[in-house]
Amino acid sequence: VADVADLFRRLTTGVYVIGVAHGGRRNAFTAAWLTQVSFDPLRLALSVNPEHASWPLLVDGGGFVVSVLSRDQLDLARHFGSRSGRDADKLAGIGWRPAGGGAPILTDAIAWLECRLTGRFPAGDHEIVLARPVAGELVAPGVPPLAYADTGELDGSRELYPESLG
Repeated sequence: VADVADLFRRLTTGVYVIGVAHGGRRNAFTAAWLTQVSFDPLRLALSVNPEHASWPLLVDGGGFVVSVLSRDQLDLARHFGSRSGRDADKLAGIGWRPAGGGAPILTDAIAWLECRLTGRFPAGDHEIVLARPVAGELVAPGVPPLAYADTGELDGSRELYPESLG
């Protein structure tokens, strides 16, 4: 039987920076659990730990922006995934611009989507938020996106997986 962490790292998913904003405050965090869940109506699902500093901004702001990273932007994923927004302004020194709802779009992203929340569901130690895309742009069509499998132990999640699937 395969190591559970190694097994789950084979699931294909991207690595994104999620921008949030509410009441003049902004933050961003790295996420890999994002997927399209419907064509009609077009919907995305994002899994977020509600203990994170960005959670109230996401919920109270009613949406988020997905900045798609390129395969060579692992340092940017690390930057937004390794520090808490409670302790520092993670956007300081990073190029960004506000989306229509105020959430940050990274200027170096290869694509972005602005989304409005349509629902929330508990999912273990995370919550799944459903969202409707309202704007977006494919900035660099020929550039391959960063995949979760490319990040190695960036998120330190190996310790969070159970020993076995049983």
